[in-house]
Amino acid sequence: MSRLPFYLLTGILLVAGIALSIHRHIQFEVPWTPGEQRQVWEIEAQVNFSAQGDPVLVDMALPSHQQGYRILTENTASSGYGLSFLEDQRGRRAQWSTREAAGAQQLYYSAQLLVVPDGRPREIQPPPLPDNIHWESPFASAANQVIEHAHQRSADPFTFTRELVRDFTGDRQGENARLLLTQFDRTPLLVRLLNEAGVHAREVSGLLLEDGRRRQNLTSWLQVFGEDGKWVLFNPRTGEQGRPDNLLLWEDRGQAVLEVQGGINSNISFSMIQHNQPAAAAVRNQLADNTLLNFSIHSLPLEEQALFQTILLIPIGALVVVFLRVLVGIKTSGTFMPVLIALAFIQTTLLTGLVGFLLVVAVGLVIRSYLSHLNLLLVARVSAVIITVIGIISVFSVLSYRFGLNAGLTITFFPMIILSWTIERMSILWEEEGPKEVLIQGGGSLLTAVLAYLAMNNPWVRHITFNFLGVQMILMSLILLLGNYTGYRLLELRRFKPVTED
Repeated sequence: MSRLPFYLLTGILLVAGIALSIHRHIQFEVPWTPGEQRQVWEIEAQVNFSAQGDPVLVDMALPSHQQGYRILTENTASSGYGLSFLEDQRGRRAQWSTREAAGAQQLYYSAQLLVVPDGRPREIQPPPLPDNIHWESPFASAANQVIEHAHQRSADPFTFTRELVRDFTGDRQGENARLLLTQFDRTPLLVRLLNEAGVHAREVSGLLLEDGRRRQNLTSWLQVFGEDGKWVLFNPRTGEQGRPDNLLLWEDRGQAVLEVQGGINSNISFSMIQHNQPAAAAVRNQLADNTLLNFSIHSLPLEEQALFQTILLIPIGALVVVFLRVLVGIKTSGTFMPVLIALAFIQTTLLTGLVGFLLVVAVGLVIRSYLSHLNLLLVARVSAVIITVIGIISVFSVLSYRFGLNAGLTITFFPMIILSWTIERMSILWEEEGPKEVLIQGGGSLLTAVLAYLAMNNPWVRHITFNFLGVQMILMSLILLLGNYTGYRLLELRRFKPVTED
């Protein structure tokens, strides 16, 4: 029979598992290692104005996901105001409203932003050019001369912008530029000149992030679009091209940052602080997004997440058992009993679990040897062993508590039904094969359980199995491949040692 379908299935599982894990790492920025830290900025915007006793409507621009930064959480403080978050052609905005307000008013908006060094620029549509730009005399002549002078020394919209800004800066500032600056503010003037020259541009507002700064204001930047739709930021004061690493675009649609109806003397200031936190916590809200390719345990309630964090470790223990039984040839009492014992070791710690397991099994075997003389039926005998195991665990827990050994209380995490069947099997094996076989299988079970515990309790393994569900497909493919092995086990090679000696 052809093995092609089998290898095709395992190959699909392996590739799918690796692809899902890589997609999750790149798209949702889930780290590969558990201790990785991410930089997070906490920014607070404070809006101040004086209300005049009339209805008040405050409209403020909000930042959005952009290159270098991603919003984690948002909070507001606005006692007595209604609040709505809106998103339209003007971008993301917050609106506070109230029927009546008088005197000094303060509104707060705070956000946590995750620093994403490898983020891509967001697609933004270029603004339309104004139909007609009117200049009063003598500014029309000055504007045309400034545009013509910069146009001769440029080759595309970006170089034209750079030359135009330099004509308004420092020693290169001519009479025409000085004349225009007497009538217009610098940044709106540059936007108007660029639009007059057929260049799509607008004024945007950005916040320069500096750790521990308070009462900071937004700065104006030129957003210029090229012929291919790509955009570049320019500093309207120096002409420098490019976006600084610490610049957060607070408003990128050319709209007003703050509009207040029913109030006067409005202003907005910003405070900020930077700190580091674990990467898994920083991207937790992304992991809860309900998307088709985001198969995330983080979308479940916390109680179910804690449950699955343990359940997803079982395939790791199963892989260890398959490897030791198929390739090494270790005998165990029960196929996957060591995995369940390893899960109990995770709850009890290794040393406490080993001592508790040996004590329970040893006392259980003694009591089981007495039950064998009663000639009971199998169901009744196993039920009696279960009750015996419960009694043994209860006695050990009470004695541990009396002697101040709190670690002994965790012995209750052992699976009692599995312990009962283990005692039953070892007792029958003792009667049929002798104590040697009991020691071989019992020792093999303990060794397998210890190795499975070490693999399952590794912080890297716990992190990867919980955050990358594609790993389950990889484990499945490896187990299928091991199940296809039909060669000699490592421990069986000693049987052929005399042959090599001859």
